Amino acid sequence: MKKEWRPAVKKAMHKAAKNQAGKRGETFNYRWEHVQAVVETAVKLAQLTDADKEIVEAAAWLHDVRKETKDDHPKEGAKFARAFLPETDFPKKKIEPVAKAIEQHMGLWLDKPLKNLEAQVLWDADKLTKIGALSVFHVVGNWFTKDKPITTEEILKNGRSVDWLKKTVNSMHTKPAQKAAQKRLKSFHKIWDYLEEELENNDLK
Repeated sequence: MKKEWRPAVKKAMHKAAKNQAGKRGETFNYRWEHVQAVVETAVKLAQLTDADKEIVEAAAWLHDVRKETKDDHPKEGAKFARAFLPETDFPKKKIEPVAKAIEQHMGLWLDKPLKNLEAQVLWDADKLTKIGALSVFHVVGNWFTKDKPITTEEILKNGRSVDWLKKTVNSMHTKPAQKAAQKRLKSFHKIWDYLEEELENNDLK
């Protein structure tokens, strides 16, 4: 009897994320936190756009499963999905669409929009988690390692230095993601504004 696909893909991704965090000496498992957020966002977007929920959810769980291969991780992640999903009860006819969505999720912005709805939803969900209030905590957590302590001033400087956010917002495909991206971008900047205000005591008047 084949394994249930949801627990199987979650377990596979958790193992991969744990290995990645260990190799980088992370005290906060950013990859696992990120993937969980992408899954929740992707499922919600699938509901709002009538995308295939199973394709989107499976692709979201596995989109970073081979992140250690860096720029090749979409291609390698797709290979993993093609090999792994047949071992589960995931619908056979949907495996290739999952792999295709994973293959196309690369990049913080796009010059040309993706054409397939499920690929669009995965791309939007992946990037939405990188531009809002949630992303601040994920990014900050990702900066903490066992060997490289960081100060609050450095965190603020690094946060302020992110310069690709508008391009990401402008690359969103689906209407719900486009609307959320605009709102999340404002939240991202406000958090750094609040931090800077406190650090410089500008709230003392």
